[in-house]
Amino acid sequence: MTKKIYFASDQHLGAPTPEASFPREQRFVAWLDSVKQDAEAIFLLGDLFDFWFEYKTVVPKGFVRVLGKLAEIRDSGIPIYFFVGNHDLWMGDYFEKELNIPVYHDNQIFTFHGKSFLIGHGDGKGPGDKGYKRMKKVFTNPFSKWLYRWLHPDVGVKLAQYLSVKNKLISGESDVKFLGEDNEWLVQYCKRKLETQHFDYFVFGHRHLPMTIALNEQSTYINLGDWVGYFTYGVFDGTQFSLEKFEL
Repeated sequence: MTKKIYFASDQHLGAPTPEASFPREQRFVAWLDSVKQDAEAIFLLGDLFDFWFEYKTVVPKGFVRVLGKLAEIRDSGIPIYFFVGNHDLWMGDYFEKELNIPVYHDNQIFTFHGKSFLIGHGDGKGPGDKGYKRMKKVFTNPFSKWLYRWLHPDVGVKLAQYLSVKNKLISGESDVKFLGEDNEWLVQYCKRKLETQHFDYFVFGHRHLPMTIALNEQSTYINLGDWVGYFTYGVFDGTQFSLEKFEL
């Protein structure tokens, strides 16, 4: 059996309510069940949760099915890599200690079958969006996180869920519309990277819009879409990368 590398992003579990997102969680767990049959590795590129904050002894309630499935897959020996997004940027070491899943807070370089990948969530990269970039620095500041931990979890989680769903203060998302290559800031970011280093594939999430764009004859930018409206994911079979949609 040919092993494949799978990529998924932006499930936003818990939004707009845990009850409303439960069918999406079931669908995502079904996808994990399907890909574990031939997965060489699984990459989750952020915003798995619409909000996540780790107190020293407390994590948000819920998501038992998806966490259990990730634990099962990882315990079977399949590597899983997790990148924090702008909605779960307060993730600490829970995934690493409890699930043995490494957590990355910025882009990482990987090489598979002779192909080079630059992989990340994608928020705050490229030109523009200066307001969000400033806000992200505030949210990720260790002092800010220390202050937030003084809120009781019942208060802190409810407040963050309100900000995330209602006001989008930690979102940084644009409308889910293709802006054209010249205005897609992640495309511009990738082209700038290619000026100093070659990558065969740039794989990101965050934009909630499935895209495959040839940057030149040898490099391709892929945005994975989401599990809110598209239910799309990426597959690398060792030779080619493709975007597919998961149908129950």
